[in-house]
Amino acid sequence: MPDVHAILSASASSRWLNCTPSARLESEVPEETSPFAEEGTRAHAVAEKRLKHFLETGSDYKRRLPGVDEEMWEATGRYVDTCIEKISAARQASKDAQIGIEVRLDFSDWVPEGFGTGDCVLVSDEYIEVIDLKYGKGVKVSAEGNTQMKLYALGAYAKYGSLYGFDRVRMTIVQPRIDNVSTLDTDVRKLAEWGKSIIPTAKSAFDGEGNRRAGDWCRFCKVRNACRALKDHMMEGVRTELGNSDLSPEEISGLVLKAKDIKRWLDGLEEFALQEALAGKAFPGLKLVAGRSTRKITNEDTAAAALQSAGYTDVWKPRQLQTLTALEKSVGKKKLAELLGDLIEKPEGKPTLVASTDKRPALTVEAVKADDFDDTVLN
Repeated sequence: MPDVHAILSASASSRWLNCTPSARLESEVPEETSPFAEEGTRAHAVAEKRLKHFLETGSDYKRRLPGVDEEMWEATGRYVDTCIEKISAARQASKDAQIGIEVRLDFSDWVPEGFGTGDCVLVSDEYIEVIDLKYGKGVKVSAEGNTQMKLYALGAYAKYGSLYGFDRVRMTIVQPRIDNVSTLDTDVRKLAEWGKSIIPTAKSAFDGEGNRRAGDWCRFCKVRNACRALKDHMMEGVRTELGNSDLSPEEISGLVLKAKDIKRWLDGLEEFALQEALAGKAFPGLKLVAGRSTRKITNEDTAAAALQSAGYTDVWKPRQLQTLTALEKSVGKKKLAELLGDLIEKPEGKPTLVASTDKRPALTVEAVKADDFDDTVLN
């Protein structure tokens, strides 16, 4: 479960390790939830229940738990299957291997008042392994360089290091909805060295000291919308030239490369200003007005009956199949693939500009005909 009560939480460590004032600034903002966060919480509870049932009985639930849709059942099942494989490996390494589910991990030897929760922790004479379930699918998460997982590993080391003779540490992230399993294997010495290296930074973060520093870690920061450092970061690297000529290719490249980040930042800033204005704050040059609205029918069945009684029969939209995403959620990804098979295809996406470091192969201009691509496919 999320470590929401720690000032220096492991889940936010990429922020406070890079921008030390952020933790204290965020602690002043009331906690908010979202449908995605609530869904993740439910998925963790389901996964915990299924994994504990396996440890107690040696088998998974035969029937889906009440109130859990097919997508969540399949996804948590893939997570549980991964954990079971790793539990078997740990027991082969040590007959008395310890298996912990939802384990409180204290890493306060390195981070003031630092603690978190390990979804699944395996301890043997050869290694410890911390496994973390990520139910979201918007951003692929890697164990490589993941500070949250390193802090969890330090907590596991502090908890079990004196009881077992392991010298290796494994950190595994399981993201079942996008079939992502990422593991980093390192030795305890390197982990301890990293822990020692962050102690001064963690102290500064706990004390709220240091200067704001913006970067990729700002994406989920609760104080990002009014942050001047983030505004400066958005404009950083965007080349501008004097004169009345057209934008140069270099200027266009700089703007296009930052476009998604700038749009996301501007959307957040606009929503922040709206909420502040609704709370009574004035912004020079801005005012609150009623937005545009569209007409709507208050009762479709009654409206349809009235129209049909007047002789108008063509009043309903034709049937339309649910989207693939909605069908996968109700039927299940695996089952839907079995039922539809070749009826599901993924056409080539419409050409799009990305950074030259993107792993996708470049298209040749001669081969590109925009009309040949399906522009409904997201890139």
